[in-house]
Amino acid sequence: MSTPPSERNAYVTLITRASYLPGVVILADTLRRHGNQSPLVVLYTSSLSDAGVKALKLEAPKQNLIPKLCQDLLPPKGSQITLIAERFRDTWTKLRAFELFEFDTVCFLDADMAVFGRIESVFHLRNQFPRDWIIANHSCVCNRGKAPWAPDDWCPENCAYTCVSHPAAIDEPTQPSPDGPRTHQILNGGMFVFSPTEDMWTDMMSYFNTTPLLSSFMFPDQDFLAHFFKEKWRAIGWRYNALKTMRYNHGNIWRDDAVLSLHYIVDKPWTKRVGPDGVAGYKGRDGVTHQWWWDAYNKWEAERCAETTVLQLVRKGVAPPAGVVDGWLKETDPDVKAIGSDVQGFANNRVPITQG
Repeated sequence: MSTPPSERNAYVTLITRASYLPGVVILADTLRRHGNQSPLVVLYTSSLSDAGVKALKLEAPKQNLIPKLCQDLLPPKGSQITLIAERFRDTWTKLRAFELFEFDTVCFLDADMAVFGRIESVFHLRNQFPRDWIIANHSCVCNRGKAPWAPDDWCPENCAYTCVSHPAAIDEPTQPSPDGPRTHQILNGGMFVFSPTEDMWTDMMSYFNTTPLLSSFMFPDQDFLAHFFKEKWRAIGWRYNALKTMRYNHGNIWRDDAVLSLHYIVDKPWTKRVGPDGVAGYKGRDGVTHQWWWDAYNKWEAERCAETTVLQLVRKGVAPPAGVVDGWLKETDPDVKAIGSDVQGFANNRVPITQG
């Protein structure tokens, strides 16, 4: 079912550092290629390099992309915060998406996502619920890797994706319920859909600046949204935010041809090419889904072959072909290392931060 033509809707993402530029470019390109008509608003902060901003502006007219400078959003001064990884301190700023009052409905997509189908239906799904609710997907809490930072109740039997199966899981997901396991109330912050209003933003910032819970949030924006929208969010089918690890952790629901939006959690595909052995990802099991990203990148690159400026800007964040070095990503870049093959090493050491 289509969205009423009178509505003005948008996708939105956030970029704060140039290491995510390839992700944003391919997110925009895959949205367009699969017939999604609403624009992609790319919020960026002053920490994004001039080269990154230039690349966004060069891509804007080709991708239905709207670059928009925004201010960082940080916890109140003196707040004691402990994060899974230092790079997550930027993600509070994702909440700036709720300031896009010029749109009726907004779909936030993380910058490490790529689209493999038409997802415009999310705007209609959102309209089935009160305007102060959001729709999203559950977090997968299987914790099969036994991460030391994970709560004790993060296990397969408590995961909202374990108790459903294909094909029902496509449109009939587990719903968060106060009577269900605590873990069924945890949403994934990679994709969520909402209707922004000034009243909602005012209430959100009041809660943000006064709740003592901020110090306990390991995943800043995600944990905040789960608390702020407690009992005011509904789950949609997994394929709108298909976590790449679900391909081998949740064979009960995963089907390659059902994926609409793929979320490249943990290490990012653009930091390393998939070799002939098909090994990719932190556990070496993501060769198929990482290759999907590279196939999308190759299509984008082929279309930009005559546009050397934007190619050079994006290639600085992309792993080079075998035997090529100059002008491409440098694996020694600290930002790249934080999202590359050693990303889990960064995540296993929680980072205490006192907000200045």
